[in-house]
Amino acid sequence: MAKATRPSYTCTECGWQTAKWVGRCGECQTWGTVEETAARASTVAAGPVSSPAVPIGQVSVAEAAFRTSGVAELDRVLGGGLVPGAAILLAGEPGVGKSTLLLEVAARTAGAALRTLYVTGEESASQVRLRADRTDAVRDELYLAAENDLAAVLGHIDDVKPQLLVVDSIQTIGSTDLDGVPGGVTQVKEVAAALIRMAKTRNITTVIVGHVTKDGSIAGPRVLEHLVDVVLHFEGDSNSRFRMVRAFKNRFGPIDEVGCFELNPDGISAVTDPSGIFVEHHSQQVPGTCVAVTMEGRRPLLAEVQALVSRTQGERPRRTTSGLDSSRVALVLAVLQEHCGITLSDADVFASTVGGAKLSDPASDLAVAVAIASAQYRRAIPGGVIAMGEIGLAGELRRVRELPQRLAEAARLGFGTAVVPSERGATPPERPRTVDGMRVLEVGDIASALRLLALHVT
Repeated sequence: MAKATRPSYTCTECGWQTAKWVGRCGECQTWGTVEETAARASTVAAGPVSSPAVPIGQVSVAEAAFRTSGVAELDRVLGGGLVPGAAILLAGEPGVGKSTLLLEVAARTAGAALRTLYVTGEESASQVRLRADRTDAVRDELYLAAENDLAAVLGHIDDVKPQLLVVDSIQTIGSTDLDGVPGGVTQVKEVAAALIRMAKTRNITTVIVGHVTKDGSIAGPRVLEHLVDVVLHFEGDSNSRFRMVRAFKNRFGPIDEVGCFELNPDGISAVTDPSGIFVEHHSQQVPGTCVAVTMEGRRPLLAEVQALVSRTQGERPRRTTSGLDSSRVALVLAVLQEHCGITLSDADVFASTVGGAKLSDPASDLAVAVAIASAQYRRAIPGGVIAMGEIGLAGELRRVRELPQRLAEAARLGFGTAVVPSERGATPPERPRTVDGMRVLEVGDIASALRLLALHVT
């Protein structure tokens, strides 16, 4: 007798499975999303192969060569460009500019005489055409289809035979042969598998747009991220025109690269030198400002940190941050008070970045400390100075990664002095050295750095 199969239970949000029903998902902690799915027992026998196995040295790589997407910043993140047969997942918050970016990529690819199919499930064809007119993305080789059914999408692929396929978005495409509604775990998994299978067998570069949840993760089952070759996140502040693309998974290149873009009324444009967006140019030096050099992937970016210290009007002083990690700012404040004698327990402290930059690099600790000390004593630091270094709880400065690249970027933008951690941990500053025409001052702790910048330290 055939052995009876037991039912299993699957979370409709993240795809987590369990043998027993529970009210709360054990993976995403969502209530009421675990539903029963019947398990199917099957025995698979050996069958014919699509192509015989060959030694790896005899496999041709010509079909997997990179070709440009037409957008240099995106090529930088992808590791060189689009690969035929690759499946790319692009995720981001609503309104961040995913569709605008991909329409630009589709237009550039079609402009290079490569047939492109853009499938939209969220808009009508006329709405996409209006955006294409606004961004000058109308091309003869760019085909547009508005579909929500998987079978119809596959039919369009058979008719058009594209070399680039854009699906916007995976959560809006469904199949009548599957249970659930479009966007559910079963639908997303099977639709993505069908599109990726089509991409691999016909060497079609496929870009899939994915929605994100309120915590910023990609909506749907995690298996979706395992199925694709590249996972990109498109992010940016709604109050800023600056956007960044990060690679979280890339089978064809590095995962520590970022691409910078600027969203404007005419579409989206690449930003090859984004440091100027995050640095204010003052006619004269003002207290409470300091410039840091942070690493976004393998790209050094300059960002200005601003601080304001004012006497508190309440019983508990306020600590407000924007673009900075509040826990690291609290750590810097504690170190300044304990090791530098700067009393801030009776003052409100406000710290922020310029231009909507988000600094998570520990190397920006020193710039935050210098800006706060400068604001406390109403004394501006000398012009053309940058500061970078991670601050320890004992007040010491720790070395930062890729220091030569940071110094080279600061020197290129005209900064003349850099305060950095000492390589040998010596407390007194060593004899200044010159790197790319910039004077580099090495210090061992935060107190020495503040004295060097003529900021009062008890």
